[in-house]
Formats: sequence, structure tokens, C-alpha cells
Amino acid sequence: MTRHINPGLMPTSRRNILRGSVLAGAAAMTGAAALATPRRQPVPQTKAPTARFIQAEAQAQVQAAPVDLSGYTRVKQELVAPPFAPKHEQVATGGPKIVEVTMDTTERLMVVDEDTGASIWALTYNGSVPGPLIICHEGDMVELTLRNPHDSMMEHNIDFHASTGALGGGGLTHVYPGEETVLRWKATKAGCFTYHCAPGGAMIPYHVCHGMNGAVMVLPREGLKDAEGNPLRYDSIAYIGEQDYYLPMDEMGDYKTYAAAGDDYADSLDAMRTLTPTHSVFNGAVGALTGENALRAKVGETVLMIHNQANRDSRPHLIGGHGDYVWETSFTTPPLKDVETWFVRGGTAMAAMYTFEQPGVYAYVNHNLIEATLLGAAAHFVVEGDWDNELMEQVVAPRSFSA
Repeated sequence: MTRHINPGLMPTSRRNILRGSVLAGAAAMTGAAALATPRRQPVPQTKAPTARFIQAEAQAQVQAAPVDLSGYTRVKQELVAPPFAPKHEQVATGGPKIVEVTMDTTERLMVVDEDTGASIWALTYNGSVPGPLIICHEGDMVELTLRNPHDSMMEHNIDFHASTGALGGGGLTHVYPGEETVLRWKATKAGCFTYHCAPGGAMIPYHVCHGMNGAVMVLPREGLKDAEGNPLRYDSIAYIGEQDYYLPMDEMGDYKTYAAAGDDYADSLDAMRTLTPTHSVFNGAVGALTGENALRAKVGETVLMIHNQANRDSRPHLIGGHGDYVWETSFTTPPLKDVETWFVRGGTAMAAMYTFEQPGVYAYVNHNLIEATLLGAAAHFVVEGDWDNELMEQVVAPRSFSA
């Protein structure tokens, strides 16, 4: 597969949940200026039930017995930009591990569609849409260092759908510009899972629809298996994040531009309320995985396609191929077999495995073909190898005929 970073992006290698809600409410009343400042803003004290609950939760952590980590081995996972996956074992060796990862909440101006000039101040993890793929095994612990750079305009956090408790970590990872936090959680369920920013209130969809989401794959310790328990192996991973954008337009129908992250807040809320995306793209931008940026494989290679959609339902289809094995929900459920089009529930990640049998260009699309062809939800696999006429042959080339 060719290495590609989203167009317009450079490669980059405890608070309570009400904070985001307070900021969101302030922005709605006073405009984006309430958000577009890197300085730490005071948070009003509140006696709301949610605040009391979160304070009680924090106190419960202090009183809880410390975790015995003596049986774990620490390993550092170097995250890489999509559509690639970090180095990992398909079958776990040794005992459970503490998988250390680091992510920066980077805010970047990003071109969404070069043909129209549409752009967005993307809110990202490590500078890419989607955020990097994290891989561990069931029983491992993921230990994330989350850093919010000093030049950021906003507060950020992270909600791991794969984790248990504290709003998926969202209640324990709020970081202002210039702050970092460390969260450790145990991977108790095997499957593919979404993660996303969730500061609170209207800021949750605002951040998610500005690209701040990604996926975790929790493999069974013995690796993937079919319904009969036979081992399944893959040669590579294609990590695809489907992103719906709601870009504000002016009276002339042109996409608006903004000087800084957060300046589009009020306009974006109006656009999002229509529930009609202006773009639905793979890996951040129109054409991010097509043409020269296409994914690559060879005949006989098995690719595990991991598809993440943090906000809307999707129906991926590989034109010219199939889902040999498809895990729409978890890896503990036997995979579906020989699927033509599979389903991604909004707010989930899932996996489909296929062994390519013919060379050529395969289109991987959202089979809402309006979104695929008009909004950008399409990718290409370019596959090299020898053609097999038994599988497909053009018996007669196009020619004229008489009625």
C-alpha cells in the first residue's frame, strides 16, 4: 500500500464532563470567540447532579484498591498515520501487556476537496482523520498519554468505546491547551471499536464531525478464527475512517473559510442541524484513497479492512470482491461469511477480510452510491497479479449489432 497522509496535513508521528457543556453554552450565546482562545478559562462551580456524580466517581478512584500490574509487560506502540496499522502480533505471545501509546490533539487546517477548495479546521488525534489505529489483545491494558499542545484553541478529551467506566475515559481525560493526562484501561472485549472526542454538550458532535475520531482493534489472544474455530490470518490492514463533514456555506453557495479552529462553531451547528452532510469521505478528504493514493495489494494477499464511522450508519461494498469474513459487532461472535455489502452502525468500527483473486482496480465504496459518487465516500484498491479467465473473461469485445 502506498503511504499517504491526508491532503493538507503534515505527518505527525479529570476534568468533569460539564466543562465542555459550559464552553458549548458560552459559545452558543457569545459566538466562537468564547472558544477561540488558547488561555485556560475558569469553569463556574456547579451543584448539578452530574457534577456531584463525577466528583463522587473521582473520590471512588482515590479510595479504590491499587491495581496489581506485576503480571504485565510494558510495550510501546508506535502509532502510524492511516490507512496503515502499527506493528503488532496477530496471535499474542506471553502474558498480558500494558500497551503504551501517545496522542496529541492537533488542530489543523485541512483541504477536504481540492476541486471546490472546501476546507476545515480539522480537530485530530496525531494530525490525521481518522486518528491512528491502536491495536492490542484481549486482556491487555492500553495506557494513553493524551497531550493538548500549547497552541491549541480548545479543550479536548477521548471516549474509548472499547473501555469500561467513566464515560469511556471521557470523564477523566479533559485537557486544556498545554496540559497532558495519562489514562489506563483494560481491554475486556475483543473486536473493533470507535474512539472519539466528547467534551460535552454540542461540542461532542462538533468535535466528532471535525474529524476527531478513530478506532481500536482488540484482537483475541489466539488471533482471529472462523465459525469452526480455524485460524484466520491477514497479510495487511487497510484502515478506513469514514467522515461526514457539515461545511458552512455563504449566500452564494461557496464554502466559508475561517482564520482559526473554533471560529466556525456557530455556523457549523447550523449546518449540522440539517443532518445532511456536505461531504462523506474516506480518510479525511475527497480522493484520499483513490488514484495515486490508492491502497495496493497483490493477487493472493489477504487484507483486513477496518472501517470506522463515529457518527452515521454506512454500508461498505468492495466492487469486484466480497467480504470473505465479516465481523460487524465483535470478534467473539462468529464472522459472517461471503458477504456482498456489510453494515457499519453509526458510532462503531468493524472488520472485513478478503483475499484478492484477480488483478485490477477494485472500488471500495459506501453503497449509498449518492454518498460514494457525489460526496466522496470511495477508495480504490489497485491489485497486481495474473488474470484468471475462469473467474471472469470478456468473451466478445463491444461491437455494433443490427436489430
